[in-house]
Amino acid sequence: MPRRSSPKPTRVILVRHGQTTTTGSILPGRAPDLHLADKGTRQADAVAARLARLKKVSAVYASPLERTRETAAPISAALHLRTRTRRGLLECDFGGWTGRKLADLTKLPEWRTVQSTPSVFRFPGGESFSEMQSRIVAEIDALVVRHPGQTIVAVSHADPIKAAVAHYSGIHLDLFQRIVISPCSVTPLILGAGSPIVLAVNSTGDDLTTLVPS
Repeated sequence: MPRRSSPKPTRVILVRHGQTTTTGSILPGRAPDLHLADKGTRQADAVAARLARLKKVSAVYASPLERTRETAAPISAALHLRTRTRRGLLECDFGGWTGRKLADLTKLPEWRTVQSTPSVFRFPGGESFSEMQSRIVAEIDALVVRHPGQTIVAVSHADPIKAAVAHYSGIHLDLFQRIVISPCSVTPLILGAGSPIVLAVNSTGDDLTTLVPS
């Protein structure tokens, strides 16, 4: 009986979109027409320059929202690829909290649940954190199957990336708020061959060519 070959690992590089005019003050969610601020554009150019040092990147994916596609654009240009959109990379659906000021939301009694036990919280009229995590993990896993042994870039949002990191690190979702994902930070994973490997989280200045399994 022929011996089955082991699956080849895929390197998935998760990138958060660049800064917008509402970053840190408003919960924008999936609201349309939110674009990168000037600083966010500079951040996108900088992360594109970092990613351009990598060899043989096979694909660039992004959530359909404007801020992620604008972040992905210089990355795709630097790698001579086109950006492909995937709904599984979307921001969490914050429902009735969409567009509200964070200063107001932090005063709500539900905010404590969002921070301490997010696994049991559902945004009014929107997604639960558990659904968000299941969605982005399913999307990433599907991309790994599509790109065995390759390197791909996926531009998404802070909370989905945090939830993905928690999943692949074996951390309970209730602890995912302890993870920080800054604008245009890079979080590379090795997936598809044995246990997941988290090479880095929230990387904002390292030479990405040095991020390999030891």
